[in-house]
Amino acid sequence: MLQVDLRELARGAVETRADLPANDPLFEGLDVVLTDPVRVAGRLQAAGEGRFYWHGSLGTRMAGQCRRCLAAVSVPVEATIDALFSHDPDALEDPSSYALAPEAIEIDLRPAVREELLLAVPRWVVCREDCRGLCPRCGKDLNAGPCDCPPAVDSRWRGLAALKDKLRD
Repeated sequence: MLQVDLRELARGAVETRADLPANDPLFEGLDVVLTDPVRVAGRLQAAGEGRFYWHGSLGTRMAGQCRRCLAAVSVPVEATIDALFSHDPDALEDPSSYALAPEAIEIDLRPAVREELLLAVPRWVVCREDCRGLCPRCGKDLNAGPCDCPPAVDSRWRGLAALKDKLRD
């Protein structure tokens, strides 16, 4: 229930709870693959004349790819939501504020859920903090063990390496 009739708020705060499917049209275009439903819970209450405050939370999981070794990773995504909905357009200075039409009889909390989910999704994920990644030369997963590539030589040391080879002769 993420669409609340304003008449319900006349009796006091309204508890909100919903499980939105991962393929809900609300999440289209987010460029993230959700693997679990998005669980949303919160409390909506009046906060003055024509103003309504919603404090909630969301939780789900997303599929990602480790940025170091390219392994598939399942990542939890959680966020706290604090949103102000107002009939007064001048009260919308805060980025977490949402305008309500003067004749609105319902508050749709879904735009706040979409925005907070987008902000909570990590930009980069790793399979584990000590992931060693892939060898830049042969592409072997270094988490499985070392590769057979010779150690990289810094070109700034070539002159000394040539001198070392001359001294051996």
